[in-house]
Amino acid sequence: MQQVKTAAPRIMKPLKSNWLVQIIIVAILALIPFIAGRPTQNLFILIFCMSVFAMSYDILLGYTGVISFGHALFFGIGAYGISIFVSNTETTMINVLLAILISLVVSIIISVFIGFLSLRVKNTYYAMITLAFAQVGMIIAEKARHVTNGYDGMTFRVPSILVNKMLFYYIALAFLVLSFIFLWKFTTSPTGRVLVAIRENEQRAKFIGFNTLRYKIISTVVAGAMASLAGSMYAIHMRFVSTSVLGIAKTTDALLATVIGGMGNLYGAILGTGIVNLAGEYLSKLAKVHPIFERWYIIFGLLYILIVLFAPNGVIGLFYKLKYKTSTKALKNK
Repeated sequence: MQQVKTAAPRIMKPLKSNWLVQIIIVAILALIPFIAGRPTQNLFILIFCMSVFAMSYDILLGYTGVISFGHALFFGIGAYGISIFVSNTETTMINVLLAILISLVVSIIISVFIGFLSLRVKNTYYAMITLAFAQVGMIIAEKARHVTNGYDGMTFRVPSILVNKMLFYYIALAFLVLSFIFLWKFTTSPTGRVLVAIRENEQRAKFIGFNTLRYKIISTVVAGAMASLAGSMYAIHMRFVSTSVLGIAKTTDALLATVIGGMGNLYGAILGTGIVNLAGEYLSKLAKVHPIFERWYIIFGLLYILIVLFAPNGVIGLFYKLKYKTSTKALKNK
């Protein structure tokens, strides 16, 4: 994990707790199964799962100021943990919950180990060590073909209650809401404030008496645990797991969503995930119009560059900037 300076701190203050607006948004999302078909439901379930993964990454990048190239390791542990356990036991909800719990515990243990090892290292070695651990995880998944089926991936069955896509849609939505509430409580807690202080100036945080290593490990554990849960939900949704869940591309997806939405803001992680997945889905359908849309990631690459150059605070940052200009103009006119 590499210590980085984010552009978020000046205008990326937490949104005021306007619970009415948030409840309305959740209510609208709850209506989607009644007004949209199965493909749209599947897309939104994917967005819900990946939003939690992006929020977990934002805990590291946006709130603590460290960047990891191997965050997909925890996502993969959650995905492979449930697929392997359920494949070798009876397909019951108890076993599914037990598999999620075991994956969560394993992720916490590994995140503590990686934290103690990598967070003591300076500069770019942070990112390289986490990437190395993720690559080790991918190699293990590839070589243990008798367990994971290697590159070909593995399918598994889930309890019949989870096969019902409408029901699972609401489970995934509840998972997103509960994850957001938990991470919001965490980031607004005294521990979360210390993480922001470390992001802003780690040496100053040390000077005033904080054990910055301990707080950064806490950040790593929380991020790893939430990524594991997101991986488990993703695997249940897909009912298929391959080595791609451990690849750097999966980490890049979270990084892209976080930067586009806005670092240091949980709303930004969710918004960025929605933008990336919805735009990717519909841009890829435009391949019939022009072949360039078959490479829609090129468009996102250009968008990423433009955001980094001209809007480092992401879409949420642009919202705050526009709101600030509007309020300032209104005050001048009075």
